[in-house]
Amino acid sequence: MTGRERIVDAHHHVWDLAVRDQEWITGDEMAPLARTFTLADLEPEARAAGVYATVLVQTVTVPEETPEFLALADGSDLVAGVVGWTDLTAPDIADTLAALRELPGGDRLVGIRHQVQGEADPEWLLRPDVRRGLSAVAAAGLVYDLVVQSRQLPAAVAAAALLPELTFVLDHAGKPPIATRSLHPWAADLKALADHPNTVCKLSGLVTEADLRTWTVDDLRPYAGTVLDAFGPDRLMFGSDWPVCRLAASYTEVVDAARTLTEGLTEDERAAVFATTAERVYGLR
Repeated sequence: MTGRERIVDAHHHVWDLAVRDQEWITGDEMAPLARTFTLADLEPEARAAGVYATVLVQTVTVPEETPEFLALADGSDLVAGVVGWTDLTAPDIADTLAALRELPGGDRLVGIRHQVQGEADPEWLLRPDVRRGLSAVAAAGLVYDLVVQSRQLPAAVAAAALLPELTFVLDHAGKPPIATRSLHPWAADLKALADHPNTVCKLSGLVTEADLRTWTVDDLRPYAGTVLDAFGPDRLMFGSDWPVCRLAASYTEVVDAARTLTEGLTEDERAAVFATTAERVYGLR
């Protein structure tokens, strides 16, 4: 793959600390993220890497963020899709999703995400009220992004089996334990999820699961290889996880690492990972 080829960045964030706090940004290690990051900050880095379209993903569980993101997308020729948040357990979730679609930029709404990784219950995804909400997401023609810890992957596997009509997109490959150089039980659970055809995975967030200061591409290789073997290129999509990736790597370094990790693929397979899977799954225009 050459730097001239176009890329869809299927996972990035922005936030404005003048609008609201990002309560998850705490401690010295996270200090580099304790500032506002805007599309104006992202765009030159993304364009320089060959990115022509992006998917903007929710950061906090407040209802105001999704309309804000849709408005940002409406005024951007870079953001092609938004994965927002709404309360999956709300009785009126179908009405809420329909109302979001009517807002400026509502045509860019492609998915919903909840911070499942922060839920104490490892089977939160299987609660009846959550399953009802997930069914509403599917009925609205949207996908569901899974942000889970490795320990929550079994519940994700069960949810995918129970809701075959919903496409589940696994963010950050399920957060494998790269820093401890362990593959188990993450690898087995990841493969179990991939056995369900309504699942897709993002090649994203790996650098921040590795040692932030000493990681190398070789550290990431066993995990990227596991993901490729499990899902295949047609169900794998690249995401930068900018600006969170900046804890460990620049935007360019993340793109270069992904290119290196996929250099054994054919041209068509690389095109799937870097563009066409995201275009198809999210229905990007």
